[in-house]
Amino acid sequence: MAQAKSKSSVKVKVQKFGTALSGMIMPNIGAIIAWGLTAAFFMYPHGWFPNKEINNLVQPMLHYLLPLLIGYTGGRMVYEERGAIAGAIGTLGVIVGTDQPMFLGAMIMGPLSAWLLKKLDQVFQDKIKSGFEMIYNNFSLGILGMIAAIFAFFIIGPIMEVGSQWASAGVNAIIRVHLLPLANIIIEPAKVLFLNNAIGNGILVPLGIQQAAQVGKSVLFLMESNPGPGLGILLAFTLFGKGKSKSSAPGAAIIEFFGGVHEIYFPYVLMKPSLILAAIGGVTGTFLFTTLGGGLKAAASPGSILAILLVSAKDAYFGNIVGVLGAAVVSFIIAAIILKNDKSTGDELEAKQAQMQAMKAQSKGQSMPEAEDAHESVKSYANVKKIIFACDAGMGSSAMGASLLRDKFKKAGIKVSVTNTAVRNLKDEDGLVIITQEELADRALQKTPHAMHVAVGNFLSSPKYDTIVASFKALTQVEDKPKAEKPVKKVGSLEGIDFSKVKEVDFIRHDQHLGTATMATSLFNDAIKKAGKTTPVKAVRINELTDDPSHLVIVTPAANKNLAVRYSDIQTLVVDDLLKDKKLGEAIQKLN
Repeated sequence: MAQAKSKSSVKVKVQKFGTALSGMIMPNIGAIIAWGLTAAFFMYPHGWFPNKEINNLVQPMLHYLLPLLIGYTGGRMVYEERGAIAGAIGTLGVIVGTDQPMFLGAMIMGPLSAWLLKKLDQVFQDKIKSGFEMIYNNFSLGILGMIAAIFAFFIIGPIMEVGSQWASAGVNAIIRVHLLPLANIIIEPAKVLFLNNAIGNGILVPLGIQQAAQVGKSVLFLMESNPGPGLGILLAFTLFGKGKSKSSAPGAAIIEFFGGVHEIYFPYVLMKPSLILAAIGGVTGTFLFTTLGGGLKAAASPGSILAILLVSAKDAYFGNIVGVLGAAVVSFIIAAIILKNDKSTGDELEAKQAQMQAMKAQSKGQSMPEAEDAHESVKSYANVKKIIFACDAGMGSSAMGASLLRDKFKKAGIKVSVTNTAVRNLKDEDGLVIITQEELADRALQKTPHAMHVAVGNFLSSPKYDTIVASFKALTQVEDKPKAEKPVKKVGSLEGIDFSKVKEVDFIRHDQHLGTATMATSLFNDAIKKAGKTTPVKAVRINELTDDPSHLVIVTPAANKNLAVRYSDIQTLVVDDLLKDKKLGEAIQKLN
């Protein structure tokens, strides 16, 4: 147990660090694509439409705009607005201190400058006299920003320049001897563990930008974003899969290849871990990219074939297309061999997701409200104000999951806000339901400990969405139930019960209260016989009841809430104690 916990903790820490890196890049992918497209179309003299004047935008965007945006974003992650400004100032120092594009330097100076400002504020902010807050805020930021920029100029800049030169030389050497494809042996399994954004946007994109600035394109942009391996695996499930995994694979393949949502094929690999060998078919793709001169001008995000074609270098289309298709073919062949020798039914995809969630919830002492505890479900969902889908990047799969649940809510007439974001951007607040992938559940729980958490294996096909809809629908039925149709019963009284219709008395038997329900049934039945009554008495499960006024159900106040969301016509007698409440004797006298 301790060993498992340790492994989980290490995995969470690695994911957290990777997310911190990718978190500085992901919000700025649009700006990186803007630079890449500007270079691809108008760079002089190698662009599609060379233009000397527009070409003047390329270098300033590369050397100033992109690093400043990254530094600003990194500072904001650490200390919000003040940290963002400090991060941008510190980043400028590292930019001016070197001739190289300083993406890695920005990823250091942005968070570092913000962290130093945060520590400074923690020491002095509470000691500032009333009326002097603005002076302190402005001058503390200005002075620390100046110091950070000077430090970056003289220290970090030169260090990062040497480091960047070594990294660039190392990557170029690896490419020359055709060893780069071996990196996919690590990249593909790491993607399945939801480290895809950390590897792609946190490591490969910054290195790729620097390489593209030097030679006009970079194969590094393709190593994580290649949709070929996922396409091959999903096509193999389409032809050779079984059960639900087979029926869901064609739609998943379209979304993965054209939509660029790679996370959609991860549950298929997790279901059959041997398929990780098929995912490593990405080695073939990278080999073909490097051999045939493939490469992109900028990051392809999301990793869609459409995005890859849009940012492909002018002379790299053949290599890029062959590399993607080659990876798909190799992954398909390996996955097909594995699936054809598989003896399972193929229906375990959904079962495995449910099993993993149950085990995770049990280990944390949590549980998703189930149908047999409808009153607890209503209680839990009564204060929900917002549902947030959270994934690693905050786009793609979480956006599609949110759209799917919004559609279900719309059809059910439920008016609750459903949005999506990155796990790193979650904030703990009242009335939240957080839906995330199982591999990210620990991090989501750390960010929002007071929220209700639901972990799913696949954002696009989870039975838990129907459970959530049912819980909200039950709540709506309770709240919207017309009050004028029936006389309002006073809880705990005999008023409103039409004993002339009662043909059976029922006690609700819960597994956790088996002894109490059985004993209450026995005692009440004995009392009925002593009173000369003939009405039968039974202990039944809640789902065995018939919604009919001929049933009088004797329940506690908590169990009565459960009945209210399920039945509208049965009659109830609410008692404080199933064994010795005085209303039990009064009810017996009125029965037939």
